[in-house]
Amino acid sequence: MSYIAPFIESEDVVKLIRDNSKIPGKDYLIIDVRDKDFRGGNIPGAINMPAGQMLDSGNDLIIKYRNVPLVIFHCALSQERGPKSARIYNEIRHLTGEKGNQEVVVMRGGFDGWHAKYHKEKDLIDNYEPSIWGIFEDDLKKDEEEENPFLAGIPKPSSS
Repeated sequence: MSYIAPFIESEDVVKLIRDNSKIPGKDYLIIDVRDKDFRGGNIPGAINMPAGQMLDSGNDLIIKYRNVPLVIFHCALSQERGPKSARIYNEIRHLTGEKGNQEVVVMRGGFDGWHAKYHKEKDLIDNYEPSIWGIFEDDLKKDEEEENPFLAGIPKPSSS
């Protein structure tokens, strides 16, 4: 039996988060397995369980969230820690005889992909620290000015 979790697209996760009828931790669970790289921002409603703790704490997660129908794992890129943690979670579920129709998936692209797509959407990143991502206040102002169609072609005031 394969315990490898399939991928879910970030757009599908956005739909879950923005669906006001869905409650994190009840209708879905996002497990962010980044450790020190967790600082700087996270997906709203995600819990942080560093990948290195999955073997020791996975069973506690399974018990606590056994009735959540969809569990979404991710790390920075969802290439190693996220998929491995999802596999360990599935293996623990099997070894402990956990029953139920819980679907375990890995978010494609991880938080780096999420950040690249959604860093300007304030409802999609909690605890955001742009400077950690190399984005500084001047960059944010520049982006805002460039994106405002009403400012197109209007000379910027001189800073004297």
